[in-house]
Amino acid sequence: MSFGRASRRRFTLLAATAVAGALTLSACGDGNKAGGGGNTNFVTGSGGISTVARSERVAAPKLAGNGLDGKPLDLADYRGKVVVLNVWGSWCGPCRLEAKYFAKVSEETKDQGVQFVGINTRDAQRDAAVNFEKDYGITYPSFFDPIGKLILRFPKGTLNPQAIPSTVVIDRDGKIAARTLQALDADELHKMIDPIIAEK
Repeated sequence: MSFGRASRRRFTLLAATAVAGALTLSACGDGNKAGGGGNTNFVTGSGGISTVARSERVAAPKLAGNGLDGKPLDLADYRGKVVVLNVWGSWCGPCRLEAKYFAKVSEETKDQGVQFVGINTRDAQRDAAVNFEKDYGITYPSFFDPIGKLILRFPKGTLNPQAIPSTVVIDRDGKIAARTLQALDADELHKMIDPIIAEK
């Protein structure tokens, strides 16, 4: 009888390990997963970009911490601008694919009152993330968030910690206006942010 219990326990442990492994493998790039419920009022359009009607938007969380450069970084400093908040990691293949587009579009839109900010996650050392930014010409600041605490501050259903890269657009009033849980190219990024830039 005890052998049967031990076997069941071993099987349960193996099954739990397999599930955890599958979640880890899906941690980068499968942006089609929904963010786990919550009342975020997102309407998903074409290309996996979800938007929220202006009257139904909720406030973005307070995000403050240290940047990759070690200096304090606070999202509140950009209130009044459209903020494009990109969650990324140097270890993530799709993040490498989209990085050059984010660098390009951040330069194209900065004179329109747009501020790009990154959240670097799951990089244990700053060096890998700093080198990533240098390699791809990223000049905007990024929070250093190795264990993903900042991501968890967003309302449930906004971001899925398993979907990296992810992007959230915050309007000039500090409210969440759009999000995507997948990598974007320059055209898709413009499609996501241009309507919010145009808001008066």
